[in-house]
Parts: sequence; C-alpha cells; structure tokens
Amino acid sequence: MTSFRTRIVRPRLTLALALSGLTASLLWQPGASAAPALRKAETASKTAEAAAPLSLGADIARLGPPIRLSVGKSTLRSLTRAVSQIAVNDPKVAGARLLGSSSELYIWGLAPGSTNLILWDKDHRPVIVDIEVGVDADGLQAQLALVFPRETDLKASSAGGAIVLTGMVSDAVKASQIMAMATAFAQRGAGEAAAPVATAGVMPVASAAGATGAGAAGVSVINMLTIAAPQQVMLEVKIAEVSKTLVDQLGASIGARASSGNWTYSFLSNLLSGNPSMIDGFNGKNGNFLTLDAQKRDGLVKVLAEPNIMAISGQEASFLAGGKIYIPVSQDSATNKITLEEKEFGIAVKFTPTVLDGGRINLKVAPEVSELNKDGIGISTGGTAGSAILPAFTTRRATTTVQLFDGQSFAIGGLIKNNVTTNIKALPMLGEIPVLGALFRSSDFQTDRTELVFIITPRLVKPLAADYVLPTDAYVAPSRAQFFLQGKMEGNPKAPPAADKQPGAAAATGFDIQ
Repeated sequence: MTSFRTRIVRPRLTLALALSGLTASLLWQPGASAAPALRKAETASKTAEAAAPLSLGADIARLGPPIRLSVGKSTLRSLTRAVSQIAVNDPKVAGARLLGSSSELYIWGLAPGSTNLILWDKDHRPVIVDIEVGVDADGLQAQLALVFPRETDLKASSAGGAIVLTGMVSDAVKASQIMAMATAFAQRGAGEAAAPVATAGVMPVASAAGATGAGAAGVSVINMLTIAAPQQVMLEVKIAEVSKTLVDQLGASIGARASSGNWTYSFLSNLLSGNPSMIDGFNGKNGNFLTLDAQKRDGLVKVLAEPNIMAISGQEASFLAGGKIYIPVSQDSATNKITLEEKEFGIAVKFTPTVLDGGRINLKVAPEVSELNKDGIGISTGGTAGSAILPAFTTRRATTTVQLFDGQSFAIGGLIKNNVTTNIKALPMLGEIPVLGALFRSSDFQTDRTELVFIITPRLVKPLAADYVLPTDAYVAPSRAQFFLQGKMEGNPKAPPAADKQPGAAAATGFDIQ
C-alpha cells in the first residue's frame, strides 16, 4: 500500500466530486446503463485535478446505501470498471468474490451483523461498500402467515442482527407458539450459512488481517407481541368430604374361685375392650366377680371448602387459608442438633389458566386441604427418659390439567372409601358357646366410610363495578347493652331507606337475573 499512497497524492483531489463519480461507476445495479456513470466520473475527475491536494484519509469514497443480505442468501453486482482487489472487513459476517474477468461481484451472507467491503480499481483507488447481514425475516413472515392465517397483524422483521416480532395476537397460547417458531427459525438460520464452493476462474478474497466486525454466532428473538384482550380467569374450587365412623365394642372379665379339700381352684378371664363404661358385679364372700364393658360410637365429619382465586391468562396464582407449623428435624445424630422445618396446612389452591380459541380454558390446577391430626405421632426422644408427640397431617390433594369452557364444572378427583375392621378375642371352646360365649370373648367392630370430591369451575371475569359490596358491609356492632345484657354478637341491621313510590304503582315482583 506504500506505492498506492505515493500515486494517489495529486493536486486538489476532491472526495465529494472525483471519488463520488468513481463509486457510482464501479458498482451499479443489473440492467442499468454504464455510459452515464462513466461520463459523470470523467467530468468529476477533470474538476478534481484543479483542486488542492487532500490527505490520504479523506481520499476513500463510500458508496451510498448499504447492501442488505439475509443469512444464507447471496447477490450479484455488475462492475463497470475493472477491479484489481477486494477485501471484506469481517469474513465471519459476509464473503465476496470476483467472477469472470473481474466484472461481476458475488456477495453472500454468513452471520447476522454488519461489515464493509473495500474495492480497488486498477489505479488503486479504494471504494467502501457497507454490508448488512440479517436473518431472513421475509421467510419467517411467510411461514408465520401460513401457520397462523388469522393473525393478520403479526409482523416479523430484522433489526441489529435479531428477529423482532411485533403486532397483536389473539391469545397467549398463540404468542408462545409464535415465539417458539421464531426461535427455531433463528437457530436454524444461524447454523445453516456456509461459504459457497469455489469454482473455476474465481479470484480468492483478500481479507483485512486482524479486523473485527459486528457479527454474532447466534440470533436472538425480541418478543414485542401484545395480547389482544388479556383474559382474567376466576377459579371456583369446591372440596366436599363426608366421613362417618361406626364403632361397636363388647368385652367381659370373669373371676371365679372354689375350694375342695386342700385344693383351691380359680378361673380368670380378662377380655375387656378397654372402655371406661363398665358394669361390674363382685361377691365379697368368695371373691367372684363379673365385669362387662361395651361401647357404641358414631362419628360424622363434614368438610366443605370453597376457595376462589383469580389470575390473568398464562400466569400462575396461589391461595392459602390456614397456618404454619414448625416440625423438629434432626440434622446430626452425633450432636443431637435439631432444626425446625416449616410446614403449611389449611386450604390451598395453585392454578395456571390459559385462555384458548373459542373461549376454551386450559387449567393446570392443584387444590389441597390439609389439617392437623388430633392424635399425632408419639416418639421416644433419644438420650432422655421422656417422649414427644410429633404433629401428623390429614391431607387431601389433587393435581391435574383439564380443558373446559367458561362456566363449566368438572369433578377433577374423587374418593369413596369403606374400611371395615373386626377383631375377636375369646377363650377356646368357651367363647364359641351360644349366648353365654359372649362372656368369654371380646368383640370389636369398626366401620369407616369416606366420600370426597373436587369440583372446579373457571369463569372469565371483568373488573368490579364501582358500587361493589363487601362481606363486612352488613355487619353492625352491638351496643354495650345488647352485648352484656342480651348476649348479642351483632347489632340490629339498619333499615333500608324508604323508596319513593308513584301513586298507583305496583310493587316489584319476581327475580332479576343478569
């Protein structure tokens, strides 16, 4: 390049005149006439020779609009003058070759980014051409229009080497599908570009050593999509459980003693069932006794929980009405180090709604009802003489994914359980005697029946009106006289204001259903 600098210094070489004509004559679009460009370059050259000389840094012309390519695409540019040498600033972004007798320029895109191309004519005068390589946004736009024909406002473009998705889509599912499709398209486009195979008569590219460009190895996707109408979904959950327990127990204990000569005979049968309700008979002379214990117990438990929770389409929401308890957990048996682990219990709901086409709602829901067991779990504490009772939980939980329409109800889970437990302890042979055998045996009969069902109902809702009513609006605090003397927890409700009635107007009847 030293000889190039010596030649290019000449009187009054003006960049705006002389080299602008050169750049216009070096590159031209296919089909354009070369004669006007050549005449313009000659006129500009004659005018520039009369001007004062400029520094070398200003003697480089830059061609007007940049050449824009997509990754994996190429273009051909015809040259009106012979070019002796070319160089691409960043060969990772784009490549270029001279074809034939240096009259055609072949350019292809390799990776998203920007670079420039320098061309030297036979007089070693350089011209810089900017090259911008992006992803094939037009190809992605065509595929999106084919897969999503109803999304007419969807646009895919390229900016800064990234795919930009803009426009409005109908729902969140479509937005996620479009985003996944654009990401796959970008990954494919970033890895499929490669340099073309060299052919006969092609001049190799002279690359600038040590140059760096704006090319990137991967293509990012910028999601600027908006949802046409973000839907609010309210989930109504009903958890209904009925549990019934029947217990029948009967036991007997007999003690008899008799003497014959020097022998004393005794009989003891202790087959009590352990109930505190007993009938006891005792003979003070000979010590004979008879004890009967019996129990009949019926238990009924009814659980009805109706939590409601609302979330926007595509977002997760959770609800908990209950409490927390800390359970000791051993960390090191050698040092008896114990930490406390937090455990939540109560009524909990987690769900993620997604509004689909046609008003369908996809629900991923996990309702749960848990409560502390009154019995607990008894354990002996290591190294001490005492014992501890750890809390136990009774949990009812269901996790599933369903699809249904607005206002429809599904039973997502249910349970019917019937446990029958029978225990009989008796003396051999004596316990098998009819009627009297009941005195020589203990009977225990227990039946547990449980019915459980989970019902969910999603509803598409809108914001409340300004005159909404709260559950506490109708509460009236009692006066001191009502609370202490009458034992009332609430005061008398306020009388509604009398409505103005027109003469002869009939009273309103029936129901107003909206």
